[in-house]
Amino acid sequence: MSTLTTLSRPATRLGLLGLGAVAGLVVATALAPAGGAGPVKAQGTSDEHTISVTGTGTVTVKPDVADVRLGVSVQKPTVKEAQAAAAQQMEAAVAAIKKTGVAADDIKTTTVALSPVYDYSQGGQQKLLGYQFSNQVAVTIRDISKVADVIDGAIAAGANTVDGVTFRVNNPVAAESKARDAAMADAKSRAQALASAAGVRITGVASIVETSSPAPMPIAMPAAGAMKDSYSTPISTGTNDVVVTVAVSYTID
Repeated sequence: MSTLTTLSRPATRLGLLGLGAVAGLVVATALAPAGGAGPVKAQGTSDEHTISVTGTGTVTVKPDVADVRLGVSVQKPTVKEAQAAAAQQMEAAVAAIKKTGVAADDIKTTTVALSPVYDYSQGGQQKLLGYQFSNQVAVTIRDISKVADVIDGAIAAGANTVDGVTFRVNNPVAAESKARDAAMADAKSRAQALASAAGVRITGVASIVETSSPAPMPIAMPAAGAMKDSYSTPISTGTNDVVVTVAVSYTID
């Protein structure tokens, strides 16, 4: 019996050692990176070591397209009279616009409105004065030197409202590309300055988010009245700024 007892003890110890070795192998396998190469990093450390900055790039360009909104607004005693008068004036205005070289595809109706007009001056009681009929078109002028000609010609033909003028670049892709390069260079410069001050090194880019400037807003113009033949509407196109902003997160160590 003692012999059997003596022989069983080493077997038990070997069994425990075997289990320990297997457990160690499982742990080592779980901790080893895929492919069996490279150091094991603590969870969450790679995403936490970043520098986030914003860069802006601006390119100034000369606009080459203008968008003009103009039309007619007519008040008459009856709906039929108001509609007829507005139609006649609008047809004449559109014909004048086309004479300046604007294509028919670049003239688009944007507003057609009819509303009654009341007088409330008599003790608060409403009195129908007539009806107002409005018709407005948006005109794209691709020869920017003819903006004044389009406006003056339309007004002379019967248009009596000019609601806005917008100047833009027909193809902003090249300007946006330059602005984007400038924005990224600005972001990188800022990140490198911060990294140097903090005593760390930039190792890569974690994320990039880009935003572009909105389309230029219309330049408001008052409703036009009668004009003398010798007068011409002064037009100044100025310049447009194409702005691109990037938010960049750089990884560091």
